[in-house]
Amino acid sequence: MNILITGAAGYVGSVVAEEAVKNGHSIIALDDLSLGHQQAVPGGALLIKGNFGDKDLLDILFRKYMFDAVMHIAASTIVSQSVADPARYFQNNIANSLNLLDKMVEYRVTKLIFSSSCAVYGYPDKVPIKEDILKNPVNPYGEAKLMLERILHWYAGAYKFDSVSLRYFNAAGANGRRGEDHSPETHLIPLLLQVALGNSKNVAVFGNDYPTPDGTCIRDYVHVVDIASAHLLALDYLSSNPGCYTFNLGNGQGYSVLQIYNSIKSISGRNISVTYKGRRPGDPPVLIADSTLAKERLGWRPSYTGIKEIIESAWQWHKKHPNGYNDTL
Repeated sequence: MNILITGAAGYVGSVVAEEAVKNGHSIIALDDLSLGHQQAVPGGALLIKGNFGDKDLLDILFRKYMFDAVMHIAASTIVSQSVADPARYFQNNIANSLNLLDKMVEYRVTKLIFSSSCAVYGYPDKVPIKEDILKNPVNPYGEAKLMLERILHWYAGAYKFDSVSLRYFNAAGANGRRGEDHSPETHLIPLLLQVALGNSKNVAVFGNDYPTPDGTCIRDYVHVVDIASAHLLALDYLSSNPGCYTFNLGNGQGYSVLQIYNSIKSISGRNISVTYKGRRPGDPPVLIADSTLAKERLGWRPSYTGIKEIIESAWQWHKKHPNGYNDTL
């Protein structure tokens, strides 16, 4: 298939692009490189620099490459920024995404895999979390993801537009050549690994008084390669199951901040300093996925099921690339 992947120079997008190329797909990697890295785009994928909401650029790309499907991974993703500047997040994640969707409809490209998030749930009333529980986002980032999911529902009925929304829980790990390099970095595992490498002095832990066994938040971590495999399975699923679908992607196991900290200390053999601070607004105590639906419908099976192997893959990448993509691949 000819596939347009937005955000293909980013953490998840680059790994998805790599797996798609391995599976014989022809990939156009669209990324404005504001957060992504040109070095992360895999060989065999053609990088086009630009924003996914640029209508003129989209006209050129859709006319030239005659896409069979789109994987929409690009987004503004920092929760705290979304709270401070919701207009920016709604503009990029909703308005620009609508431009992309409308160009897809115009050019009759009606298969979309959308990168959604567990942030759509807010404070879940049940754990593990199933797709059909109440969705009540507590920040503009999660709200925007849920809004686009709802838009896709209405597009399915009006335009025979087929989509799968994949609600990632905490993406983590590396695949050998591609790992996590954000600026600013906000994710726990790479922040701790940077301290282990001596690139940072300490990591802030926000809240140690949650109703959890050790007082810190519990999260479900899913390897980035397993997320990538879900994208390809979802595309296959749409080929024989037209409609609009949502699936959770997680391992169904929760690990606290302190458990992640202790695992990284053990794997790296390094001392890591942490500083405890107050809770951040919008941080639920526990987020754990029930991914039964993805397993039953897509045939998805995570290949990385233990937190130690997920962290070990990240540690190996960060040791080889202590300055991220500023070190050559």
